[in-house]
Amino acid sequence: MPDLLIELFSEEIPARMQARAAEDLKKKVTDGLVEAGLTYAHARAYSTPRRLTLALEGLLAESPTVNEERKGPKVGAPDKAIEGFLRGAGVAREDLEERETPKGAVYFATITKPGRPAAEIVADVLEDAIRNFPWPKSMRWGAGSLRWVRPLHSILCILSAEDGHSIVPLDIDGITSGDTTEGHRFMGEGRFAVTSFEDYEVKLKRSKVVLNAEERAETIWNDATNMAFAQGLEVVDDKGLLAEVAGLVEWPVVLMGDIAEDFLGLPPEVLQTSMKEHQKFFSVKNPKTGRIEKFVTVANRETKDDGATILAGNQKVLFARLSDAKFFWENDVRTVQDQGFEPWVEKLENVTFHAQIGSQGARVMRIADLATRLSPSVNADPMLAQMAAQACKADLSSEMVYEFPELQGLMGRYYAQAAELPAEVGQASEEHYSPLGPSDDVPTAPVSVAVAMADKLDTLSGFWAIDEKPTGSKDPFALRRAALGVIRLVLENGLRINLQDITQTSIAALLKVDDWEAAAKAAEGDEARHMEMHAEQARGIANAAPQDLLTFFHDRLKVYLRDQGIRHDVIDACIAMPGNDDLALLVARARALQDFMSTEDGENLLQGFKRANNILSQAEEKDGVEYSFGADVKFAEDDSEKALFAALDEAEGAISSAIETEDFASAMSNMASLRAPIDAFFEAVQVNSDNEVVRRNRLNLLSRIRTICLQAADLTRVEG
Repeated sequence: MPDLLIELFSEEIPARMQARAAEDLKKKVTDGLVEAGLTYAHARAYSTPRRLTLALEGLLAESPTVNEERKGPKVGAPDKAIEGFLRGAGVAREDLEERETPKGAVYFATITKPGRPAAEIVADVLEDAIRNFPWPKSMRWGAGSLRWVRPLHSILCILSAEDGHSIVPLDIDGITSGDTTEGHRFMGEGRFAVTSFEDYEVKLKRSKVVLNAEERAETIWNDATNMAFAQGLEVVDDKGLLAEVAGLVEWPVVLMGDIAEDFLGLPPEVLQTSMKEHQKFFSVKNPKTGRIEKFVTVANRETKDDGATILAGNQKVLFARLSDAKFFWENDVRTVQDQGFEPWVEKLENVTFHAQIGSQGARVMRIADLATRLSPSVNADPMLAQMAAQACKADLSSEMVYEFPELQGLMGRYYAQAAELPAEVGQASEEHYSPLGPSDDVPTAPVSVAVAMADKLDTLSGFWAIDEKPTGSKDPFALRRAALGVIRLVLENGLRINLQDITQTSIAALLKVDDWEAAAKAAEGDEARHMEMHAEQARGIANAAPQDLLTFFHDRLKVYLRDQGIRHDVIDACIAMPGNDDLALLVARARALQDFMSTEDGENLLQGFKRANNILSQAEEKDGVEYSFGADVKFAEDDSEKALFAALDEAEGAISSAIETEDFASAMSNMASLRAPIDAFFEAVQVNSDNEVVRRNRLNLLSRIRTICLQAADLTRVEG
C-alpha cells in the first residue's frame, strides 16, 4: 500500500487561515478519495506560512472493481424507453436480464465499474480540491482561472512505496506537479527532491523549516519563558497570540528586547494591547510589581549578529507605537482630571447605538434608571449604582478606546481612578460587560452586578421592542450571549428578580408608551386619534414582548442547565409553574426535582401520578365533568383507600408549607411518602367501580393526588 504526500507551495498564507486551510485540504482530499473507493489508514495535515501539506499512509493502490445493479423498464415497454435505459446504463440489449417482480417482469442491468489506479484518482480529486478550495478570501493571480489566497507556485504530489516513489501527474493553469519543494525563503538552499513524507520532513528541517505548527509554538514558548526566567521575569500567557505568531514564521528565532523607561508608567494592559495588536510582541512582566518591562519578538531567520539588528529595528518601531499610546493616555487622564466624565458622556449623544433604538447617550440614561431600580434586589447603593451606570460607557469617547476598542471598560476603571470617583464606579465600568462567555468570571460586587444586569437587560429589551430577535444561527447583536450573561448573574449571585416585570417596564419606557398616551390626551381630533393609535400599538408591543423575551430566557436557561446535567423534561416541568420569571426560584425547583427523579421513590411516584392522571383525564373526558372536589373517606371501602386518604391529608399540608418557604427538597421528600400508599391503592382497588358513588369518590381522590403532586412541578411534562 503506497503513501501519499501532497504539498501546495505558495506565497505567505495569512496566519489566521492556516490551520483551517490544512483541515480543509485534508477533508476535501480524503472525502474525495473515499468516495472514489480509495481508503487509507491514517491522514495528517500541516501548515506553515508558505505551504499546506497532507500526508496519507496506507492508501490502496487502486480502487476496487464494483458491480452495480440497476433496475430498468418493464418487459414489453416501448423501444424508446428501453434504448434510453441502455444508453444510461452503458450496456447492450443482450446484457439485460429479465426478472419477475410483484409488478411483473422487469429488465435489470449489471454495470461493472472497473477499478482505477490510485494516481489517476488522486489527480482528479486534488485538482477538484485546489480549484474549489474554500478560502475565506481568494483571487486570481496571473492569467489563469485558478483562485488562491496568495500566488500558488508549485504542487508536490507523490506516491511512495518500498520500491520507490512516483509523481502523480497534474497540471493546473501551467503549474505541473513534481517531487520537489523548497525550504526557508532566506536560509534555504533552493529546491530539492523528496521521496517520502519522512524524507520531506527531515529535508525541510535541514532547510530551516519546521513543518509542524505545534512544534513551532512549543519552541517559541519554551525559548521565551526560559529567557524571561533567566532575568526573573514572566511572559504573559496569550495562547491566541502564540498560535498567530507560530503561523508567521517557518523557523522561529526568539528575541527579547527592552521597553523604554518613558513607557513603563503606562497601564500594563495598554502596553500589552499595543504590542500585541501592532507588533505581535509578547509582553514580559515583573511578577513582583506587575509591570510590563520587556517584550519578546519572534524573527523568521537567524542572523550573524544574533538578531541585534532585527531587535533594534523592532524597538525603534515599538517606540513610535508606544509614543502614540502614551499621548492618548496622558491626554485622556488630563481630560477627566480637569472636566470629569461629563464631556465624554455628552459625546455619546452623537453615537448611534442602533437606528431604531437611539444613541449610546440615551441608552446610558436607561441603564442608569434600570440599575437604580435593580439596586435593592442586588443589595447595591442606588446612588452609587446610578453614578456607575452613567459613567460605564464614558470611556467609549476616549482616545485610547478609540484606538484600542478591546480596552473598553478596563480603561473606564483607570479613568474613574484618575477622576477620583468612588472605587465602585471604576470597578463597575470594567466589569459591567461581563460575563461575555460561558467561562468568564461573573461580577459579584453589588454595584457591578446592578450595572451589568441593567446593561444586558436594556440591550435585550431594546431589540425585542423593535422585533430584532435571533433567528436560527444568526445572532448579529449577540443577544443569546446577553441572555446567558443575565442568567449567570442571577444564578451565581443568588438574585431574586422578576424578569418579566423589569423588561415590561424597560420596553414600555423605550417605546414611550406614557408619552404617547399623554400626547393623545392633550391633542384633539385627528391628531388625538393618531396619537392614540401610536399609544395603542406601543402598548401592545410592551405587553406582548416581555413574555416572548421570557421564553427566550427559558430557552437559554435550558441550554445552560442541560450542560450541568439537568434533564430537559425536568426543566420544562418547572418552567410550567408560577413564578417562572424568577430564575433562581425556577432553578432551585429544577435541581430538587432532578434529585428526586433520580431516586427509586421519585420514579415510582411519577408512575403512580401518571396512572392517576390518565385514569382521571379519561373519566373527565368521558363524563364531561371535572372531578376536583368532594373526596370523602366515609365512602372508602378498602383499607388501602383509607390509608391513602390519611397519607394525602398528612402530605398536603407539609408539601404546601415547604413550597411556600421554597424548600423544594423538603417538598419532594414529603411527596416521596406518597409512593407506598398510592402503589397499594392501585394494587387493591378498581377506580371505575360499578358503584357510581364509590367511583366518583375514587376519581375525586385521584384528583387530590394530581393537585398535591402538581404543587411541586408539572409532572405531566416529566418523561418516564
